[in-house]
Amino acid sequence: MHILVKLFAQYREGRFKAEQRDYPEEATAQAIINELNLESVSPLGVLMVNGRHVDVSYLLKEGDEIALFPKVGGG
Repeated sequence: MHILVKLFAQYREGRFKAEQRDYPEEATAQAIINELNLESVSPLGVLMVNGRHVDVSYLLKEGDEIALFPKVGGG
């Protein structure tokens, strides 16, 4: 199935901003996070699918748009 993956902040470094990618049926948001090895860069901060906050166990569907944001700090 086709999923639009959007990366933000440090997750983009050496990767991509937005990319249409193919995943098997029954793929979860966590599967994408693992495949891209994002948490080696920074812990996950925000996960959204189609503009709504979801859990990493969310089962993706054809045409979903997933947005991944690292945890950010500041002061």
